[in-house]
Amino acid sequence: MTLWPLLLLAASPPAGTIVFDTDCGFFGDDGAALAMVLRSPEKVQVAAITAVSGNVWAAESAGYLTEILGLLGHPELKPYVGAQMPLIHTAEMARLEAPLEFQGAFGNPAKFAPPAQPAAMDALADLAATIEQNPGRITILALGPMTNVALLLRLHPDLERKIQRIVFMGGNVHVPGNASAAAEFNFWFDPEAAQAVLRSRIPEKVMFPLDICNRAVLTKTRFDEIVAVRTPVTQRYKEDYGQRYPGFLKNPNATGFLWDELAAAWLLDTGFVTRSETAWLDIDTRFGKTYGATVPLERRLAPDATPVRAMLDLDYPRLWTLYKRLLTAN
Repeated sequence: MTLWPLLLLAASPPAGTIVFDTDCGFFGDDGAALAMVLRSPEKVQVAAITAVSGNVWAAESAGYLTEILGLLGHPELKPYVGAQMPLIHTAEMARLEAPLEFQGAFGNPAKFAPPAQPAAMDALADLAATIEQNPGRITILALGPMTNVALLLRLHPDLERKIQRIVFMGGNVHVPGNASAAAEFNFWFDPEAAQAVLRSRIPEKVMFPLDICNRAVLTKTRFDEIVAVRTPVTQRYKEDYGQRYPGFLKNPNATGFLWDELAAAWLLDTGFVTRSETAWLDIDTRFGKTYGATVPLERRLAPDATPVRAMLDLDYPRLWTLYKRLLTAN
């Protein structure tokens, strides 16, 4: 696809007020991203936290988020449960797409259950109210599938231009996918939702695709730097990255990647990104081998769509300094 280089000198200002939309599991990259923004109040204020299905089911994610918020000293923040299923995609469809690297919540259907507190299920109403009350001042930080955001745009199309920007981790521009050969996981889990967002009129779209995430490799050495500082957060980090993915305590030669953390970090320091390009982008929603792939937008299909800034390379030492400081803070 054809993309245009962007002048990095024209970086966007700090995010200010954000909505944190996530498919957070036990901790992982979503939990790390949450720690980063909550520990940077001079840069961002978290107006709302909304859970969406992806890595795990949304109701399950809300439970993990509540635990992590307690560890971070923010029990007053209550996550809202949003969409519990993608718009179209289902576990039955996913089984027809094998082989897949990772199926997320689709691989664990037994955990799909309504939340313990049904009153907390009003994520879309909370999103809409937050944007309506702060027109042009809200950044949506979308770290999971785009289902909540797509439903928001369908229910409240008048809010599209009232969102300041959306910063998201998802997609793959010049590199292969990680759920399938063609698609990155967040976009693959709900391709139709991602398409609705990319075709929208949200004034600014900032994308952290696999292209840049693949350059932020997490090794056992770097893992050890985090867990050497003993706090409740780093203990949970150790349990997740050590025993789950990528399993450093079981396999010291394993490697992982920073994904959602990059989108969160950009809200705190835009300067760690060293190369970015822009284009009008779309999602392949034809069911098959390319389901969920990032493709160029046929402009006639969405003439009012705004372009997407895709971040492609980074100054990793600069990013790591920020990441380590915030993950190991007391």
